[in-house]
Amino acid sequence: MGFSARSAYLAGAMIVDFDLARPAAEARIVVAMSGGVDSSVVAALAARSGAEVIGVTLQLYDHGAATGRARACCAGRDIADAQAVAARLGIAHYVFDYESRFRDSVIDRFADEYARGRTPIPCVSCNQSVKFTDLLGLARELGADCLATGHYVRRRVGPNGPELHRAADPARDQSYFLFATTREQLAYLRFPLGGLPKPLVRDIARDLALAVADKPDSQDICFVPNGDYAAVVAKVRPEAAQPGEIVDGTGRVLGRHKGLIHFTVGQRRGLEIGGQAEPLYVVRLDPETRRVVVGPKAELAVAGARLSGINWLGEGQRDGLEAKVRSMAKPAPARFDGDELRFDSPEFGVAPGQAAVLYEGTRVLGGGWIEETVPAALTPA
Repeated sequence: MGFSARSAYLAGAMIVDFDLARPAAEARIVVAMSGGVDSSVVAALAARSGAEVIGVTLQLYDHGAATGRARACCAGRDIADAQAVAARLGIAHYVFDYESRFRDSVIDRFADEYARGRTPIPCVSCNQSVKFTDLLGLARELGADCLATGHYVRRRVGPNGPELHRAADPARDQSYFLFATTREQLAYLRFPLGGLPKPLVRDIARDLALAVADKPDSQDICFVPNGDYAAVVAKVRPEAAQPGEIVDGTGRVLGRHKGLIHFTVGQRRGLEIGGQAEPLYVVRLDPETRRVVVGPKAELAVAGARLSGINWLGEGQRDGLEAKVRSMAKPAPARFDGDELRFDSPEFGVAPGQAAVLYEGTRVLGGGWIEETVPAALTPA
């Protein structure tokens, strides 16, 4: 692509309709700025719309302890990056201390879930509480017409109101983590990056000379340094690190472990059990007995699951849907009735504590938390 063609391409990508109820010149947009390239480009796109823009960053960690932490968000260096971008764009920027709220609603819940032998998703908890409840309320207090974020999802207005859809770039799609977004929240939220591929977002940042253009993406669990989530859980809930037995489905002891927090359903590595006829996987975690139950892959097969905390964004669809039970899993054909999810074919590695997100095509119909699973072996033929 030649220079002029590239410039025209970037210029076109920078024109975003924020679906405002009044002319942009009279409107105000609050942008959630984490200090990364995505939210920085959202702030730039909002500024180019002609609306008044206010950047807001939530400090979720102790500033001194977090300064210099790599691959995180909403921490010391990231706050400085957000401030620098706001200054470059000529927009107002405010930092609000939400450290205690984040600890109570996200970190403590994360540790509690692991202590219960479940596999939590802190990003969903963060969106449910700090980002799409507290931050949204803050944006309203600031008199904003909408709150814009850097999430890769699409918001479309359908015949019954706003709908949530997968991002155009499947490699960046974050719709799984936003299943708990309510209809009221969706009416107020905007996701300008949902139709853009990530390389184009970085090109826009470079074209606008934003210093974060080549900044690495933040890790999934932003508050876990070096990916050692077990150490975080052990610090918050020491009892979760107590050792126990590794047993098979009959209760036969095969080995010992150093704590349930080191295991998740479907895990194969780290069991340190030798001399078995076939590979073994974690089938179930029992926090009451501190036992890790293992078995062959066939024992991981799940026919369905019972969900709790169901959030429904559709209009009552139940047939012809797909369910996604892990963030990196492919959506699988399924049926949903009441709180029961049934897969057309057995699914593997379905873990209590994770989310089951329901789709109809690209549209997010809703979802819920997996409370318990139904082993395929117990389902009548």
